[in-house]
Amino acid sequence: MSPAPSRDQLKLIVESVLFVADGPVDLKTLANLTEASADDLASTIVELSEESRERGVRIQRTGQSALMVSAPENTQYVQRFLGVDENQRLSQTVLVTLTVIAYKQPVTKGQVERILQKNCDYSVQMLKARELITEVGRAEGPGRPYLYGTTFKFLEHFGLEKPEDLPPLPELAVAEARADVMEAEEEPEAAISNEPESSEEPPEED
Repeated sequence: MSPAPSRDQLKLIVESVLFVADGPVDLKTLANLTEASADDLASTIVELSEESRERGVRIQRTGQSALMVSAPENTQYVQRFLGVDENQRLSQTVLVTLTVIAYKQPVTKGQVERILQKNCDYSVQMLKARELITEVGRAEGPGRPYLYGTTFKFLEHFGLEKPEDLPPLPELAVAEARADVMEAEEEPEAAISNEPESSEEPPEED
């Protein structure tokens, strides 16, 4: 059994693997590859992330995975090189839905609609098509609806290293509180509807 690599060697190994990987690399995969502990890997990735801020790449982290991407400030040049349409923007409606998902993840479509008080079918489908959100599980309860969360592409799109880097957004908390109040106000109406109905005939429609 070969000895575990030194801290400097581990950093070089992780950087090389992330560089050649086609997508996110699970920390368990890196642990099996290097025989390093989870703590050593986590701190190594943090160091790489800090050092890369002075270069043209970034190390992104979400959950138990890491990914190397180009620096967000160079996006327009990378897109131009790859032939990507720079004018393909997200509409305001889709962006608002994405904001709720990013801050409340994991979250169901129904919970998003409850906060925004409108249907989000189109926005969710658009965000999935753009690979900015993905299904991360299923919620408990009737129908077990899908839970949605953001992706590495989301982090790259908005120049973030990890979901926790999102800035505070008090407006979302206000919107959610408003939705809770509206839901509470509807409860008395439901109770009234359970009372015996009046014997009066409803007025005939014209």
